[in-house]
Amino acid sequence: MERTLVLLKPDAVQRRLIGTLVERFELKGLQIVGMKLVHASKELAEKHYDAHRARPFFPSLIQFLTGGPTVALALQGPNAVAVVRNLMGLTDGAKSPPGTIRGDYSISVQNNLVHGSDSVDNANQELALWFKADELISYQGCDHNWVIG
Repeated sequence: MERTLVLLKPDAVQRRLIGTLVERFELKGLQIVGMKLVHASKELAEKHYDAHRARPFFPSLIQFLTGGPTVALALQGPNAVAVVRNLMGLTDGAKSPPGTIRGDYSISVQNNLVHGSDSVDNANQELALWFKADELISYQGCDHNWVIG
């Protein structure tokens, strides 16, 4: 069972899409094992986007992520990283196919509503940034055998 981080970025929160987007992940069969509403500090945002530090758009990423509340989700399921990435769609919402979160709700590259870890290793690092160990739980839903098989 994999775990991954999903951020519903400030644009998703401001547009009141939290419930709609969480529903997409739940309907796919992913299990929420951690969830909180946070206003990211500059320090947290810089750590989160550290891989992009040398890029010219780094300051605007930090400004965007710290510009309003974000919902941090820890999701669990088989191949959770790949499943989330497929549900999100391409980074550029204007190029993302309909049926994906970004394809249905975004037309921007930066204001693209969601972040999802791009590998299991990054998921583990990102989850540790956004959640303390005791903020993540484990449980087996009553639909486990129907969803997982």
